[in-house]
Amino acid sequence: MGQKVRPTGFRTGIMCDWQSQWFAGKADFSELLLEDAKVRAFVKKKFKRSGISKIRIERTRERVTVHIHSAKVGVIIGKKGAEIDKLTKDLEDLTHRHIEVKTYEVNNPMTDPQLISEDIAEQLEKRSSFRKTMKRAIDQSMEAGARGVRIQLSGRLGGSEMARCESNMAGSIPLSTLRAKVEYGFTEAATAQGHIGIKVWVNNGDYLMTEEQNNANAQASKVSKKPTRQGKR
Repeated sequence: MGQKVRPTGFRTGIMCDWQSQWFAGKADFSELLLEDAKVRAFVKKKFKRSGISKIRIERTRERVTVHIHSAKVGVIIGKKGAEIDKLTKDLEDLTHRHIEVKTYEVNNPMTDPQLISEDIAEQLEKRSSFRKTMKRAIDQSMEAGARGVRIQLSGRLGGSEMARCESNMAGSIPLSTLRAKVEYGFTEAATAQGHIGIKVWVNNGDYLMTEEQNNANAQASKVSKKPTRQGKR
């Protein structure tokens, strides 16, 4: 029950909403699902270093609304909205539908697991030490207000001959507690020795508590911070 790698799959429809919000019959479902995947891949490729956290897609009979959550909204919008207009036109050419693009700023990038994983990937591609990079990312996330962080790297770490898996964590990550706001991010770092998979889990408090209560609990957990645990596999 609690053995799923991605905790959002366990909570979707219970504590958090779907990333694609639309309804379709049997005949159209597979086509629209593939179209959603193409839209997400296109936006991610076009704005690779724009800190895109997630892309939500809503559909009605007339139009498709693409909600982009990013840490660098200005890069996506561009000068006088030039980039976002170009993106809208490109997506319309890709899907042959009427597209509307909306952008949202991620206020705290260091508690967003997808942005953390992309930051780690960028550091690894610059040949930084993977242990230092993991430690720095965990410390920054805990200081930013996360209740718990876990990072797992898999691949030829440090250019070693044999691929291995190393993980590091701080705080608590209650994967089986459905009300716990555990979020997940994954990306790959393309290094000279091969690709390194980066998985990040972040505990951002409780779904049933208000933002103020979660912040108060985060401050309390900083005082009695658990020692960082390291694991090898």
